[in-house]
Amino acid sequence: MGDIFVPIAMFGLIFGISYIYLSTRHKERLALIEKGIDAKIFMTERKPIYILMKLGLLSIGAAVGLLLGNLLKVYFQMEEGVAFPSMIFLFVGISLVLSYFIEKKLNKKNS
Repeated sequence: MGDIFVPIAMFGLIFGISYIYLSTRHKERLALIEKGIDAKIFMTERKPIYILMKLGLLSIGAAVGLLLGNLLKVYFQMEEGVAFPSMIFLFVGISLVLSYFIEKKLNKKNS
């Protein structure tokens, strides 16, 4: 019986925070319009986010980490609990750093 209250409370919390955020933003913009100030100050130029590239490199990093973790386990008799997580985290981290530098280069090229 008590288990049903947790999802209801989470939904209510998320809904409440979203409602307060959106209604406050709306009131703020209406106040700016009433004073004759342009509401474009809230509009910022967004740089493109290359999410598919990040996900692709993340997947490649995880796959390479799994392969090298298996190689460490088989050929170097390393413990499975150490070989797999260490290699996965290492190559996922390398792939995220690589995606950062690629995205930085692409943003510089577009500017």
